[in-house]
Amino acid sequence: MVFRVRTRVRHLIFISWLVFLCVLAEEKVSADEARVVKVLTHLVDAQDRTALAPSLYERDAYQLHLRNNTNLISGMRFEVQFKASRKEGPVLVRVEARGSKSGLGNAQVFETEVLPERFFSTWARLRLDKPQTQTLGTVVAWRATLWRDGQLLGEQESFLW
Repeated sequence: MVFRVRTRVRHLIFISWLVFLCVLAEEKVSADEARVVKVLTHLVDAQDRTALAPSLYERDAYQLHLRNNTNLISGMRFEVQFKASRKEGPVLVRVEARGSKSGLGNAQVFETEVLPERFFSTWARLRLDKPQTQTLGTVVAWRATLWRDGQLLGEQESFLW
């Protein structure tokens, strides 16, 4: 019995140290280097939904359904996952997008200011209403950038940018 208690205590101490080190490592990574992790583009319906169920398969199926039934589309959303230091304040998330209707070389710019999360990555959502979505057309290429005080912190661009 005593052996089991000691083993459990040792495991608890070990796990708590691992969690502590992971939190320190995450804070160091986010403090040292701001970066864009991922950019997703989604069509949204009248209820601001991108999917009917919380699974990637359902999301992809619903996005195809929206593309095939354009009367159900009420807008578009760019979702940008990024990491940046919270200590230095909010960052400006800027998405430049080229669409099928925007013309060659013309990009529309969408921005939002977001305060980063403390330890993990943050999601910024840029919502386009129906007229903006219709003006842009189908997204052909995009570039997402992070800015703070006029300084570029990180960027990610699509293959065709």
